[in-house]
Amino acid sequence: MASAPPDFEALTGHCTCKSITYTLLAPPLVTHCCHCSWCQRETGTAFALNTVIECYNFRITSPTQPTVARNPSLSGIGQLVARCPTCCVAIYSHYSNVTATMFVRAGTLEEGSRQRVRPDVHIFTGAKVEWVDLSKEKERGVKVYEEYYEREDVWSEESMERRKKLLEWVEEQKGAV
Repeated sequence: MASAPPDFEALTGHCTCKSITYTLLAPPLVTHCCHCSWCQRETGTAFALNTVIECYNFRITSPTQPTVARNPSLSGIGQLVARCPTCCVAIYSHYSNVTATMFVRAGTLEEGSRQRVRPDVHIFTGAKVEWVDLSKEKERGVKVYEEYYEREDVWSEESMERRKKLLEWVEEQKGAV
């Protein structure tokens, strides 16, 4: 059930050792730059950059499959993190037990694909490190939130329509079981 525009060129990525390769078959729904202290600790850097895509628009293209483990999260619900079994790089997560969307680590995108993905929103900036300056992001129209946001305030109309189709698909899957 891919939902890419006809002129969309797939985004591709891989882990460090290239045992895991993948493709995004549609543009991201949204890309979050999360500055929460949890993401800082988990990534070992100032923020996490996750691009969100429907599960049916994400394909592992390598024979090697990721190892998925439950990690704790700030919400207390936890997250499922998919890592390369060889180099242990995190490729994507599912948050709050929702597997219909994938939070793909934008840093794992290949060079040509990585340049095509930029943050749509900066979240949990109340915890950001003081040396990260978001003034240029604000100038380019990127929304910045101390905590989280209302989806309708950030997501594009196209992404909201795709989300509606995703929710319909999720309901169809429940009926098929």
